[in-house]
Amino acid sequence: MFVAPDPGRMRLRNALRAVIGIGLAVASAELAGLSLTASITGGLTALLALFTVLDATVRAQRVTTALLPLAGFPVLALATTLHGITLARDAAFLLVVLAGVYARRWGPRGHALGVFAFMSFFTTQFLHAVPAQLPELFTAVGLALLSAGAVRFVLWPIERRTPPPPTPPGLPGTGFARTTTRQALQATAACAVALSVGQVLSEDRWYWAVGTVWWIFVNTASRGETLVRGFRRVLGTVIGIGVGLLVAIPLDGAPAPTAALVAVCVFGIFYTAPVSYSWMMFAVTVMAGLLYGLLGVLDPGLLVLRFQETAVGAVCAALAVILVLPVTTHATNDAWIQRALLCVRTCTAEAAARLAGSPVADPAPHAAELELLLGRVRLSLAPLVHPLSPYAARKARARHVLSLLDECAVEVRGLVTVAADPDAGHDARLAAACRRVETAVEALISPGTPADADGRPAAGLIPEQRAGEHALAHLHGLERLLTQLDAPLRTPARGPLVSA
Repeated sequence: MFVAPDPGRMRLRNALRAVIGIGLAVASAELAGLSLTASITGGLTALLALFTVLDATVRAQRVTTALLPLAGFPVLALATTLHGITLARDAAFLLVVLAGVYARRWGPRGHALGVFAFMSFFTTQFLHAVPAQLPELFTAVGLALLSAGAVRFVLWPIERRTPPPPTPPGLPGTGFARTTTRQALQATAACAVALSVGQVLSEDRWYWAVGTVWWIFVNTASRGETLVRGFRRVLGTVIGIGVGLLVAIPLDGAPAPTAALVAVCVFGIFYTAPVSYSWMMFAVTVMAGLLYGLLGVLDPGLLVLRFQETAVGAVCAALAVILVLPVTTHATNDAWIQRALLCVRTCTAEAAARLAGSPVADPAPHAAELELLLGRVRLSLAPLVHPLSPYAARKARARHVLSLLDECAVEVRGLVTVAADPDAGHDARLAAACRRVETAVEALISPGTPADADGRPAAGLIPEQRAGEHALAHLHGLERLLTQLDAPLRTPARGPLVSA
């Protein structure tokens, strides 16, 4: 959390903006004379609007923010209406889970709307809202979205100057082969069990177990990612409960210091989320304790119950990804690594065509895409390189693969820089070097014979000062790195990179 890079201070600015936006939402609800329950609803709504809307363009972000009430208002009405009808409420909650996870197939907008719908149902359970409170809840949500939108798009439009990085499209597939379909069924099954066990522990706070399952499945695509995320959630919750015992309970809901600490927690949620899920969950847990203090229901037993419900949710999520239509870590790793390698091939071909004189060839977009894909590769390999991973040999191989892919990205960036030089001329050797790179990629992504393992430079590829020689040097570097990737990726004697 403390040493992770923050280019352009984006994390810092985003966290500060969130504090302002959520503070404005709560202040608007208070000035409108709404109840404490409605004010908390408004604050949580603003947090979700600023946290989950991650479209690639500002215009798309505005549209998604405007659509949030369409997902939230009907769910709010349904949840409050069914609040006292246990079986109907539970069935409706599970349907919201199924639809919310499945909506991720439509990209960032589907993800944001699905999260908002789920949290609308969750918030009514958290605050024990009833139908009579619906008018002020709708008012609080509307004021919160206006406040969050004003801060995000008018007062501090960070994304207008620094567009958010696009996210690579999900892995292809149809029916049960689609990851989002499998995850929707996994999450629903896990939530059903968590709901049942959670109600045995507490008839009033069972929703914590369901919420744990939901957030463990967010931004994961494989069994390994889900298991690691569950561990990190439990870890962050345990630390947050310890701090809650020392901070939230002594405060006993005192308004001014509680509000100040909630603002600190909001900052922590946004500042740590991109780099540490455990630290983010720590901030969320402390904030939840402070909010319960404001509501006058906080005591040590409640914090212990939160840990128990969190543990139940984590176990249910783990069992679901193992038993219900599992998406293996190895298959996910293989798919993302292949996409990254294909992007290397495309970028190489575009750069060679550009240096050969093509006016339409442009490797720069593909180089940017490669950075995104490598980020996704790192995420998919995270379970294997986790400090607690018991597979020492596979951990070393995964780190080796990541290192070689990072070096490939360096060579691609150098190649793109050379290709962008308007004075770079045509060199007949570029086409041959490009073909060797393409052959090396094909050898890696196909089950055929491994690529030539000598990795020695071909004659005439020693880099000199001319642009064409620099391009050849980068191409040869790619060829060497791709050859070295063959062993860690496809060594039958040691099994797959990660266990299936």
